[in-house]
Amino acid sequence: MGIYIHFTKEQKEKANSVDLEEFLRMQGETLLPSGREKRLKSNHSITIRGNEWFDHATKEGGLAIDFVQSFYGLAFPDAVTMLLGGEQGEVYSIVKKKEEVRKPFELPPKNNEMRRVFAYLIKHRLIDRDVVSFFVKEKLIYESKEQSKDRIKEYHNAIFVGYDENGIPCHAHKRGIYTEGKSYKGNINSSNPCYSFHYLGISDRIYVFEAPIDMLSFITIHKDKDWKKHSYVALCGVSEQALFKMLEINPNLSHVSLCLDHDTAGIEASEKIVDMLKEKNVGYNRLLSKQKDWNEDLKAGQNLTAIPSEEHPQHLIKDEICNEILKIIKELEKIELKYEDGLKAFQKTQKTNVLQAEAMKMASAVFLCLTLKEFRQLGITMTSEGIIQKMSEEFRAYQNRRKYYLTLFDVETELSTFKNQNGIFSESDKALTAKKYEKIALELLKSTIRLELEHQKQVQNPAFKMA
Repeated sequence: MGIYIHFTKEQKEKANSVDLEEFLRMQGETLLPSGREKRLKSNHSITIRGNEWFDHATKEGGLAIDFVQSFYGLAFPDAVTMLLGGEQGEVYSIVKKKEEVRKPFELPPKNNEMRRVFAYLIKHRLIDRDVVSFFVKEKLIYESKEQSKDRIKEYHNAIFVGYDENGIPCHAHKRGIYTEGKSYKGNINSSNPCYSFHYLGISDRIYVFEAPIDMLSFITIHKDKDWKKHSYVALCGVSEQALFKMLEINPNLSHVSLCLDHDTAGIEASEKIVDMLKEKNVGYNRLLSKQKDWNEDLKAGQNLTAIPSEEHPQHLIKDEICNEILKIIKELEKIELKYEDGLKAFQKTQKTNVLQAEAMKMASAVFLCLTLKEFRQLGITMTSEGIIQKMSEEFRAYQNRRKYYLTLFDVETELSTFKNQNGIFSESDKALTAKKYEKIALELLKSTIRLELEHQKQVQNPAFKMA
């Protein structure tokens, strides 16, 4: 338990009003532009605006105190102390409340030619000319002609338009077409995220991408496979709203092919969307680019330098840990384990030392053995390899972002729900017990992964201090 600290109402209001953009930059975080908001480079699903935040993956959000508790895994007193300056003596700016008037959506002015956009998409991004021409004719792509605020400079951008079911434009993604330096990309203010850049075909399949360039690159790669019969949507980020709007208004779409980026953010977004599709009983599959994304695949196909794909660090370490847990199960299968053995194994995970990760693996293995025991009594046949595979498939990186010890708290809470384990139980009781054992084993796996990653971070950066 932490030390009780009394904060006045004014202190709590001040902490909650801290400008998160400035706060995060002072913590060494990089923020990327995302319309009127900022997106964390280290976690693309989190957007920041003033003292407000929102995690598009978990659908959680709030003000500054909530953010510090969630992002840094701190208790309420520690989060407030950190925002008020704490021992570091930092003083963070307070957000000034503004009366904001949301402007109606408006497409950027069109240029009277498409020369620059054609050159950018075909020569620089390697999109097939016929593919570009098709989307231009469908009025889904055009070249803008915009002036700077001082009306001295003129800017040209590629605009990817999204229409609603009535054919009215209500979303636009702007992409800078200058090849020197870092070009701008983002959604036009007041764009409706439910209607991002898309194309509707006649088949039952829809392909999903993060960005319009990815979508056009994929079509270019498969342009000889009657691509026009299928549907496509670019989420223009990793929010799933546009996909589920298309599924809602087009009931013939019954299969989703997820083609998001082959990197950490794309993997987490895919996991989350898969879970949502399962809830709605919608068929799906996942297509992975060989490089980071489909445009990088086009580059690699032309023997140009391409950004490589990136596997999720949690999944890489998960496979190693699952193999180690499996070896422990093989040894424990020779022993008749009881619920009390699970409690003892969990208690050893509470000791913060160099063997804590090993204790977590052991505890996870014990609870999986207890699960197998319940399964046998229910007449369910499952091998140790099978239950490890099941746990591995149920793991979701997007649900494992907190500090490892917070997940251990969840295990402790789950264990407190168990009744006296002595006596005879009904089949439904045994099934529920088995489910709880599996959940505990999975939570212990998640804690182990987070702890191992923190250890790796310490080795790579000795200055890093574990929370």
